[in-house]
Amino acid sequence: MEVILREDVDKVGARGSVVKVADGYARNFLLPKRLAVPASEANKKIVEQEREAYLRREAKIKSESEDLSKLMTNVTVTFHQKVGENNQLFGSVTAKDIADALEAQKFHIERRKIQLDEPIRTIGEHQVTLRLHRDVSTQIKVIVEPEQ
Repeated sequence: MEVILREDVDKVGARGSVVKVADGYARNFLLPKRLAVPASEANKKIVEQEREAYLRREAKIKSESEDLSKLMTNVTVTFHQKVGENNQLFGSVTAKDIADALEAQKFHIERRKIQLDEPIRTIGEHQVTLRLHRDVSTQIKVIVEPEQ
């Protein structure tokens, strides 16, 4: 059965492409989940309009992310944490803590966009990557100081 994909589907194809799939796969998975529509001239026009709207929306989000990236180039976030022997932190600084601190500085960044492999557990200056969009990322400085 030939279908037009409305979303990217792994190992099948990209949004807007016409692909041939097994009848059962189309009837039982793609069509009920609205991931695809049957290939017809009317549906091709509808999917093309959806694709154009998606591209416009994606371009707008990307340009907003680039503007935000330029604003955040010199942003520094400072945390004061309790420390024990050998300047080891009690607890850690997580992506949620960084997101809350950025919110206090009037930057609304979702914690999922903060790229921390593991929470920060040492005192000092750390570079943290923010992935604002799939093509746009920036770095901010996170300083962890001992609490006085």
